[in-house]
Amino acid sequence: MTAAHLCVQDLSWSPRRGSTPLLHPTSFDLDPGRVLGIVGPNGAGKTTLLRLLYRFHRPVAGKVRIDGEDIWTLSARAVAQRVAAVLQEQPSDFALTVTEIVTLGRTPHRRGFAGTAGAQDQAIIDSALERLELQGLAHRHLDTLSGGERQRVMVARAVAQQPRLLILDEPTNHLDIRHQLEVLDLIRSLPLTIVTSLHDLNLAASVCDDLLLLREGHTVGFGPPRHVLSEEAVAQAFRVTTRREQLSQSGAEHLTFHLKTKGHLR
Repeated sequence: MTAAHLCVQDLSWSPRRGSTPLLHPTSFDLDPGRVLGIVGPNGAGKTTLLRLLYRFHRPVAGKVRIDGEDIWTLSARAVAQRVAAVLQEQPSDFALTVTEIVTLGRTPHRRGFAGTAGAQDQAIIDSALERLELQGLAHRHLDTLSGGERQRVMVARAVAQQPRLLILDEPTNHLDIRHQLEVLDLIRSLPLTIVTSLHDLNLAASVCDDLLLLREGHTVGFGPPRHVLSEEAVAQAFRVTTRREQLSQSGAEHLTFHLKTKGHLR
């Protein structure tokens, strides 16, 4: 696996012509191997942006370039060989086993109508199952798994796809604390360019190299977490009061939030 260079230029999207944009012109440049966190309140445009990056939505304006190539000039197959996505919406009614679903990650790389995985594909699939600790569930059907287990299966399928750009929409949803930490460790360890949306700002600051802070489809800030998550910017985006505190033992910084109501803290 090799990491991609991602360039987003003046990207915007609205559900129909003439309607209010859900994402206003947005630009950023992400070097290969970096992890970008998309943060912001509900309705900020995080999922819309991710859908543009994995070519689910066609932009109203602007471009998404991977290694210099506009993804809308490539075939769907070529994009699937470069980009994998793990979404919040998880299918639960597939009559497929865990191994069969992870095997689907190899589809963009196959030629013709091969119905079974070759030796190289099988080694990649086995590695993905092992990385996500799914060997014991390999023969289980998806609809018998918990939400957290299904999430791990979808991450394993994306890893088996061997993309250069990995898109993750709230990857820690449905996961217990242990598996949240394991997925975050996986994000750090993969030799890929990664774009992920996260609700927890402190979690995002700890795992991401850069952050893009959105509010109502507009960019509030882009860059290293310490610069983007200033008290002023977070207060503006989330309409809360924010205080940056230093943890006494580790020395790490932590953001705390307070709801502001009628000029008072609650």
